[in-house]
Amino acid sequence: MDSDRSIGVGLLGAGVVGSEVGRVLLAPGASDAQGLDLKRVLVRDMSARRSRIPRSLLTDDAEEVLGDSDIAVVVELMGGVEPARSYIAAAMSSGKHVVTANKEVIAKHGDELSRIARANDVGLSYEASVGGGIPVLAVLQDSLGANRIDTIRAIINGTTNYILTSMDETGAAFADALKQAQELGYAEADPTADVEAYDPVFKLAILSRLAWGVSVPPSDVYRSGISDIGAKDLRYARELGFKIKLLAIATSESDGIRCRVHPALVPLNVPMADVNGVLNAVEFNGDLVGPLWLQGRGAGAGPTASAVMGDLLRIARQIRSGNGFASGSDAPGNGAKHGEVLTIDGLEVGYYVRLSAVDRSGVLAKIADVFGASQISIASVIQKDSDDERGLADLVITTHPAVESRMQTAAARLRELDVVSSLDNLIRIEHYDSSTGT
Repeated sequence: MDSDRSIGVGLLGAGVVGSEVGRVLLAPGASDAQGLDLKRVLVRDMSARRSRIPRSLLTDDAEEVLGDSDIAVVVELMGGVEPARSYIAAAMSSGKHVVTANKEVIAKHGDELSRIARANDVGLSYEASVGGGIPVLAVLQDSLGANRIDTIRAIINGTTNYILTSMDETGAAFADALKQAQELGYAEADPTADVEAYDPVFKLAILSRLAWGVSVPPSDVYRSGISDIGAKDLRYARELGFKIKLLAIATSESDGIRCRVHPALVPLNVPMADVNGVLNAVEFNGDLVGPLWLQGRGAGAGPTASAVMGDLLRIARQIRSGNGFASGSDAPGNGAKHGEVLTIDGLEVGYYVRLSAVDRSGVLAKIADVFGASQISIASVIQKDSDDERGLADLVITTHPAVESRMQTAAARLRELDVVSSLDNLIRIEHYDSSTGT
């Protein structure tokens, strides 16, 4: 290809991120500097006002983008599974390279789309799908390519991190913190994907696939959201020396890969505890590099557009080099040996248990007997907030590391005790190596 010739770009979607990408591509002098030429932009509503993209570039006919021979790279920023997945597949099947920020499509259909990319010698890039402006995938695939990754630990949902930070700092209830996040534009009108942790599940599935070459269906990732976290849980956690964060964790173990997303108590003295507000952070631990930490803005028009443009420019350089894409920037796997995705049943961690119990002598002995019968060792017990009217008190119990299946058995038995009014929360305690903080 003529190195001086501009590369045609088609954009699918002109929402918040799509409009920002369009603005960057159309900025004065940008075409000359980047060698990229925005040709067409697919939108759902031609009548909507758009100040950043000229009307002459807009179309509501996908074929005007997918079938345009002058477009070499298609950028998909529509969101949702369909028709996004079909458009991505069609673009690559016709020889066009694709850049996308669509975490759900890549998490659910990444293997299929990667095969199409390799079969047609085109690039498929999706840096923006996981960490927004943080170059997580580039570091994992390129800089850490020689490492065997044993652990990925991340805060990769800014909405939930903002809500938990607000609750922790102000004592607000979950509903009030969520409402504030919605008013500030950090949470959607329907916040389910964030607060019930579907969003970080998609992202962790992508990271795990690239780290270990293992196909990880999102349905195989253990998921628990933050809607049951109370202000008192954050207060008690801090008294115990922890913060509560929604963590996405994947580990390479002797018999497979274990992936889980759930609230966790994080020690106050480790860096992850200080990732606040809408910030994201990802920790990798490799056999050669050891612990590696990345932090930044994980969402928003600017950071996401930064990642999209990085992918676009990388593809443009490769097109001009003429070296082809058969091996694919998407090629996964950093030394994985085992392909099974493990359930959470065999996980071994500590636990925080908050329950409401009758405030009288002998109660703690009955509760301790339940833990002992499940071979769980209690680390600490504190009694809080006595309710004189009902004769109840909050008991907060932490345990030494125990097997998940045994903890769930113990929790079921605790709920059946006549002295326990309710088991109000069960939160895992994330273990960190005291010598490294990882």
